Amino acid sequence: MRFRLPLLGLSLAVAAAPLTAQSDSLPARPILSIGDYPNVNGLRLNFRDDHLGVVNGINATIWTPYEPITGRVTGLALGLPATAAGDVHGIGAGIFGVGAAHDLVGIAVGGIGAGAGGKVHGIAIGGVGVGAGGNLEGAVIGGVGAGAGGNATGLIVGGIGAGVGGKLHGLVIGGLGAGAGGDLGGIAVGGLGVGAGGNVRGALLGGIGVGAGGNFTGLGVGGIGVGAGGNVKGVMIGGIGVGAGGRVDGLAVSAIGVGAGSLIHGIAIGGVGVGAPRLEGGFAGLVVGGVDVKAIVIAPAQFRVVEGHFSGVAVSASNYIKGSQHGLTIGLFNYARTLDGVQLGIINIVADAKEHAILPLINWGSR
Repeated sequence: MRFRLPLLGLSLAVAAAPLTAQSDSLPARPILSIGDYPNVNGLRLNFRDDHLGVVNGINATIWTPYEPITGRVTGLALGLPATAAGDVHGIGAGIFGVGAAHDLVGIAVGGIGAGAGGKVHGIAIGGVGVGAGGNLEGAVIGGVGAGAGGNATGLIVGGIGAGVGGKLHGLVIGGLGAGAGGDLGGIAVGGLGVGAGGNVRGALLGGIGVGAGGNFTGLGVGGIGVGAGGNVKGVMIGGIGVGAGGRVDGLAVSAIGVGAGSLIHGIAIGGVGVGAPRLEGGFAGLVVGGVDVKAIVIAPAQFRVVEGHFSGVAVSASNYIKGSQHGLTIGLFNYARTLDGVQLGIINIVADAKEHAILPLINWGSR
């Protein structure tokens, strides 16, 4: 049953009972509609939507819709206390929350949360959290967390954490941590840690650690450590260690150690030690070791080259080069299998020397 009443010159449409068959083919009611009518241009008031059509204007509801969630609100979706639609384009606000089954584009604020089954594009704020089943773009802030099943770009803040299943780019802050299943680029800060399953490029700060499943390029600071399954390049500072499955390029500093699966190129300082098959640059640690070393080395306890080659300058209590030395070693004890350079120390040994194989103070050789 339908009836119309004049109201201050406006057309007032009242639906006394919900429609059982609603579709986008029904004409849009203008200005004001009360009840579960699908299509409205203006102000639409309803307790709980069922098969919503298209609302251009304001859609205000008391509760979230029945399943399946349909329709599109362009303008303002208002929930007292909660509301949702298939798509929300514009502003969505709810005392409890606001959501979209598909996409949420614009500004959304929910006392508990705001989210979409598809993408969130714009600004979304949730007292507890903000989430998107698809991509997330813009500025999103969640009291507990913010996340997306797809990629995320922009400003993402989660009181406990921020994370995405895909790529994450922009400024990301998580009270405990921030992470991405794919690549991570930009600036990311996590109270405990920051990590990505793919490559990392940018500045990453983690209270405990920073890590990447692939390559890591940029500035990395971890209370315990910085690591990557691939290569590490840039400035890396780890409370305990810095490591890479591949190579480390740049400046790496750690209270315990710096290591790489293939090469460290640049400057590395490890409180206990520095080690890699190849070392090129400047290195300092209680112990420094490698197979092929071209560097300036300071190692209070021992500098060790195993079955390889050393060229440069090394200062250590014990310089043990089980290979060829080209350059200068200074220490209490110096050993080289072959020498093309100078040893300065208390005891200097050149294993393959035909003359002066063992000398005090200084030894030399050329090949």
